Amino acid sequence: MTDKIKKTEVLEKHIIGENGISYTLGEDGLYYPDIRLPEGTHYEIGRYGRMRGEYLKEHRRSLYMELLLSGKLNEYLYQTDEECHQMIKRLVEQMKTKQGVTEQMKSENQMQWVGMMNNIRHCAEEVVLRDIVYL
Repeated sequence: MTDKIKKTEVLEKHIIGENGISYTLGEDGLYYPDIRLPEGTHYEIGRYGRMRGEYLKEHRRSLYMELLLSGKLNEYLYQTDEECHQMIKRLVEQMKTKQGVTEQMKSENQMQWVGMMNNIRHCAEEVVLRDIVYL
């Protein structure tokens, strides 16, 4: 019986490809490109930004990939989230005025005020989702 001698390849942990992109060896033996956000572009993304990101990933794949590969996705989602919060705040104030929801109502009839405010916030959020997040 002969023993088979296995040759083991020693793969480098980091390489630079012909295209100039650096790659790192993964645990599965495959090389993955080292893609990082440009310096100073990491933002905390809130609820609406994450929702917009998921929508782009599922329904607007080309725009998502363009933003991702250019390093602008994180900033775009952050700006979208900020825009949504500002629009909700503005819409809530407008709806409160139009429906006559005041601080006096809050002190006189709290349950009615809470119900109306919940309805206003929900309506404002629906407008934002329709006009910004899922556009």
